[in-house]
Amino acid sequence: MSAADLSGYRIGREITDVDPAVAAAGPPPLPAVPGDFGLRLVDPDSADPALLAEWFARPHLAQTWEQVWPVDRWRTDTAYKLAGDYVRPVIFAYRGRPVGYLELYRVARDEIAQLYDAHPHDLGFHVATADPELLGRGVISGFLRDLADGMFAADPDCARITLEPAADNGPIRRALTKHGWTDLGEYDIRPDRRIALHMLPRPTEPEDLS
Repeated sequence: MSAADLSGYRIGREITDVDPAVAAAGPPPLPAVPGDFGLRLVDPDSADPALLAEWFARPHLAQTWEQVWPVDRWRTDTAYKLAGDYVRPVIFAYRGRPVGYLELYRVARDEIAQLYDAHPHDLGFHVATADPELLGRGVISGFLRDLADGMFAADPDCARITLEPAADNGPIRRALTKHGWTDLGEYDIRPDRRIALHMLPRPTEPEDLS
């Protein structure tokens, strides 16, 4: 998809007027995740947009994400994200089978940067598990822990990772606090969007007592 095809497309939550330090941070890197999960960037010129359109029409994602989009919209949206430095669209697989969608993003380029003093290299992510059979089993919460570790490894200058689920998403909030994320409270980010801000600092190196 050419740049001309993307002219006029925008993401409402994206901050486009950023400081030079934010621009210099570049796009979110694609992390490596150990074990049963694998990550790859979405390919807008493949069957990926059709897969995303089918996933996000499933009832559990249609309700929480409200992105029941046609294939062409997914193609344009993912191509736009890949062309910039704000966010990377990712498909994640479990044991070789595609099961969900991730968005890795630079917090300083996102609307939640208004909630705290975001560093240029701070990272955030959104996760949509398309296979509901993986939910409620500890599989995804373990994946999120490994994903965060991979994000820190992929960007050595990233000191914090944020996650902002809907305020009423009790299961993921409990899973995050269980795995060491700090719940920083609820915020009305927009009139129609109330989120719970969670933050995970980079793990400190253990002190060498030898």
